[in-house]
Amino acid sequence: MFNKLFGYFSHNIGIDLGTANTLVYVEGKGIVINEPSVVAVNKKTGKILAIGKEAKKMVGKTPGHIVATRPLVDGVISDFEVTEQMLKYFIDKVHQQSFSIFPRPRVVVGVPSGVTEVEKKAVIDATISAGAREAYLIEEPMAAAIGVRLPVQDAAGNMIVDIGGGTTEVAVISLGGIVASRSLRIAGDELSENVIQFARDEFNLLLGEKTAEEIKIAIGSAYPLEEKLEMPMRGRDLVTGLPKEVIVTDEHVRRALSRSVKILVDNIKATIEETPPELVADIMSKGIVLIGGGGMLKGLDKLVSEQTKMPVKVADDPLTAVARGAGIVLEDIDKLKEVLVSMKNEKSPI
Repeated sequence: MFNKLFGYFSHNIGIDLGTANTLVYVEGKGIVINEPSVVAVNKKTGKILAIGKEAKKMVGKTPGHIVATRPLVDGVISDFEVTEQMLKYFIDKVHQQSFSIFPRPRVVVGVPSGVTEVEKKAVIDATISAGAREAYLIEEPMAAAIGVRLPVQDAAGNMIVDIGGGTTEVAVISLGGIVASRSLRIAGDELSENVIQFARDEFNLLLGEKTAEEIKIAIGSAYPLEEKLEMPMRGRDLVTGLPKEVIVTDEHVRRALSRSVKILVDNIKATIEETPPELVADIMSKGIVLIGGGGMLKGLDKLVSEQTKMPVKVADDPLTAVARGAGIVLEDIDKLKEVLVSMKNEKSPI
């Protein structure tokens, strides 16, 4: 009874629990939090020092006893307790401006489509332990399709490619369900790792994660660009151990990313091959929608279009599509209940 009473004073929220970033959508307000999924922990005391933006600043710059980690790997929970603390932090932050002393929100969380039952249960348990009154799960491609306002409940094919930090989700959706899908562990983080490996092999240069990500975003591409781009790549020389700077071009970075990009494109083609022909006809007229940070890689839409012989477009505001979709479901949960992965899990009343 008290749980439901506290619910009246809580904001219902949708969460895109990503490997790289966590976005929080509040009912009636839109997206209010967009922070890195990073937690800084003091190993001596076990105390959490910072979460989100503050913790991201510490990555690669901490003394031995302080570790800035990501509690999610490849879209699933790798550290349950730290994930719970991170969720609690975001839920409490949403309720700071209200009069709720003991928030008990209803929460919809986006999860990769390839997760196991055990991994789903871990997300539900962590969300309930973090203070949710009810926890629902929705597959990320479904949430993304709803977020970009595709007619997912119609008898028509919609194709979404969500390239996040830890996972890439390729899905064909019709009648409120996923007809064909692929979930890959090749996404934004892997592309950054490709840049690090390329710098090591090509220039004997050791790069940090942050530097590699900046280079990937600034001059990375999947398709030859009309205008040549270049920027300095700074790191440590593996031969001398001293600082070193190399000027790299978009062609260098494209070469570094090519293997992973090919795997992504091959999986998109394989998903189309598994799709019933009637739905393929729909997708040919509507096109494939790219979302997520990786979907913004320069020229990726051109490459996918060339390889699949279908129109491809990058969604408006591709980074927030999953969180917006989770929020839309939350606002009309009775009508959209069929798109959820799991029914509600309620904690016993206090």
